[in-house]
Amino acid sequence: MSVKRIEEVAAEAVPDGVGVSKQVLISAEEAPNFAMRCFTIQPGGSMPLHTNLVEHEQYVLSGSANVVIGEETYTVEQGNVVFIPAGAAHTYVNNGSEPFRFLCLVPNREDKTSFISS
Repeated sequence: MSVKRIEEVAAEAVPDGVGVSKQVLISAEEAPNFAMRCFTIQPGGSMPLHTNLVEHEQYVLSGSANVVIGEETYTVEQGNVVFIPAGAAHTYVNNGSEPFRFLCLVPNREDKTSFISS
């Protein structure tokens, strides 16, 4: 068991994103079933359209963004919960004026990110 302050966890740039960083809050080495990460997308930032082998459970901490899941576009904001099924194409765009921050929990299973060219 461990307790951490999110502010004390180092953030790393997400190479395929624009203005995107990630903090690994609970890693696969720390918990047997799920990993917890915190993503921050700066104003004007985005993640390209992609799929993953594992599902994503997300909780929006602050800001707002347009999230595309499959064929649907959602505007999400603080307090929203987002579920992205395994294999669903998805993308994030922060058109707002403040950082978009969300927790993302994923199962500790093999994952592969596949980017979809437009």
